[in-house]
Amino acid sequence: MASISPLPTTSRPLASDLEIARQAQLKPIAEIAERLGLPPGIIEPYGHHVGKIPLEAIKGQASRPKAKYIVVSAITPTPLGEGKTTTSVGLAQGFHHIGKTATVALRQPSMGPTFGIKGGAAGGGWSQVVPMERINLHLTGDIHAVTAAHNLLSAMVDNHLYHGNASGMDLNQVAWRRVVDINDRGLRHIVTGLGGKANGLPRETGFDITAASEVMAVLALADSLEDLRRRLGQIVVGWTPSGEAVTAEDIGCAGAMAVMLKEAMKPNLMQTIENTPVLIHAGPFGNIAHGNSSIVADQIGIHGSDYLVTEAGFGADMGAERFFNIKCRASGMQPDAAVLVATVRGLKVHSGQHRVVAGKPLPDSMLTENPDDVRIGASNLRKQIENLRLHGVPVVVAINAFPTDYDSEHAVIAEVAREMGARVEICTHVKDGGAGAAVLAQAVVEAAEEPSHFEMLYPSEMALTDKIETIAQRVYGADGVDCSAVAKRQLAHFTAQGFGHLPVCVAKTHLSLSSDASLSGAPTGWRMPVREVRLSAGAGFAYALCGDIRTMPGLGANPAAAAIDINEMGEIEGLF
Repeated sequence: MASISPLPTTSRPLASDLEIARQAQLKPIAEIAERLGLPPGIIEPYGHHVGKIPLEAIKGQASRPKAKYIVVSAITPTPLGEGKTTTSVGLAQGFHHIGKTATVALRQPSMGPTFGIKGGAAGGGWSQVVPMERINLHLTGDIHAVTAAHNLLSAMVDNHLYHGNASGMDLNQVAWRRVVDINDRGLRHIVTGLGGKANGLPRETGFDITAASEVMAVLALADSLEDLRRRLGQIVVGWTPSGEAVTAEDIGCAGAMAVMLKEAMKPNLMQTIENTPVLIHAGPFGNIAHGNSSIVADQIGIHGSDYLVTEAGFGADMGAERFFNIKCRASGMQPDAAVLVATVRGLKVHSGQHRVVAGKPLPDSMLTENPDDVRIGASNLRKQIENLRLHGVPVVVAINAFPTDYDSEHAVIAEVAREMGARVEICTHVKDGGAGAAVLAQAVVEAAEEPSHFEMLYPSEMALTDKIETIAQRVYGADGVDCSAVAKRQLAHFTAQGFGHLPVCVAKTHLSLSSDASLSGAPTGWRMPVREVRLSAGAGFAYALCGDIRTMPGLGANPAAAAIDINEMGEIEGLF
C-alpha cells in the first residue's frame, strides 16, 4: 500500500466561514446544473445561486453513465465534531483536482443547531457549500414545509378526537406530537386543550425538533411523489385499546400533507466554493431516524458525474449502519467505497484521558504532543473500520488535520488504519480546499475500483428482536441486549401487526459506541438496555430507544442566536 502523502505546502489564511464563503466566485445555478448533466431550463431557480430540481430529472438522467457511490462517515464523534461534512465537500472538490468530476449530496441543516451551539452545518473553511447564509437559514423552505405538514396532522388528530373519535383511538396511546425547527426545551412536555371544552380535549403531549419528525424521514426515503403519498398514509398516529393502528390515512390527512410537501420533494441544487455541484435535500435526525440525505437526490446525482459523495450522520456505528441497512435497502443502490473521517483530537478524547465541551476551548493537555493517547483512543478507529467492512465496502481513512496536530500523532492513525486493511491519507481541505483533499480523492478512486462485496447486516425476514441484537453485538460490541417488559410487548405487537419485516434503527447516544455516553473508545463487557420500541411505519423502520434520547434540544447559556444580526447593508453578521 502506498505511503501516506505529505501535507500540501501551500495554503490560504483562514478567516471565518462566513467571510470565506463571501469570497467565493459563484456560478449561475443554470451553469451548475449543466455540470450535473441536467438539460437547459429544467432547473427552477430560487435566486441566482439556488435551484429546485423537478423529479422528472430522475428519468432524464437514467441513460447517463453511473457514478461511483461513496459514503462518508466517521469515528464516534466528540462534542466538537470530526468534520464529516467538511470532508465530504473537500473530497468532492478534490476529485476535480485529479481530473474527475463529482457531486456531493448532503442533508439540509436544521436552524435549531444553527441558532444554538453548533453554528452552521455546511462544511467549513475552503470546503463548504455556498451561499452559506442561504443553506443555514431557510434555504427554499423545505424544513418549514415538513413542519407544516407534520403539524397539520397533529391538528387533524386533535380535531378527530374532539369530534367523536370515530377511529376509537385510545387517548393514552396517541403517538403523534408536534414539531418546530428551533431548540426549545420548554416545549418538550406540554399539556394541550386547556381552558374549557371549546379548546379541545386536555392531554399530555410535546414538541420535537423538525429533523426528528417522521415526515422528514419519509421525505428522505420516498423515491417518488406516489411513494411519498403512500408512506404519509401509513404513518401511525395512535392505537386503539385493542391494539389496532390508527393512521394518517384513517384521519383523512395524508393527501393534504402530500400537497404541502410537493415542492419540498424536489432536491435543492447549490455549489461548493469551487463550484462543484451540491444536492441538498431532507434532514432526518441522526438518533431516532436514519440520518441521511434523500434517495431522490442520490437518484439524480448518481448519473451526474464520475463520483457521487454522500454523508451519513454521526459515527459509522450510527449513520453509516443506517445508510447501509435502511437507506440502501429502500433505494436498491449499493456503495462502492466508504471514507472514515478521523481526527487526532477525537482519538485523544477516546483515550478517556481528556474531557471536551462544545463551545469551550480545548484543554491544554490535548494540545501537547501525545501519540500514546492517540494509540489508546484508536480502539474506536479500529472498531469503526470494522463496522464499515462488515458491509463489504473498501475503506479509506481520512485524517482531518488540524494545526495543533503533530506528525507523530498522524503516524499512529496511519499505522492503525493500515493494520486494519484500510487506505489512509492526511487531508487539509479546510485551509486548502480541494487541493488539500486531492490525495484523498486518488485513494478513493483506487478503493472504488476494488471488487464490490456489499451486503446488508441482516435480512428483512429476521425478527425485530434479532435485528436489534445483531446491531448491538456486531456493530456496537455489546455482549447482548436487555429488553424491558414494555419493549418486549411492543416488539411482539408490531410483529403481530405485520411490521416484523422492517429494518431497525437503534436510538442511542452518538457520543459512544455503547448506549452510555461516558464510555469512550470501543467498550466491551456491557449489555444494551432497550427501554422502549416505537414504530415509524411511514418511513419504514422501527426504532429502539436505548438510554435518554432527547428529540428536542435546548439552548445553551450563550446561544449563537445572540450574536447573529443584520447590518445597515443588509448583510448577515455573526453566523459561523
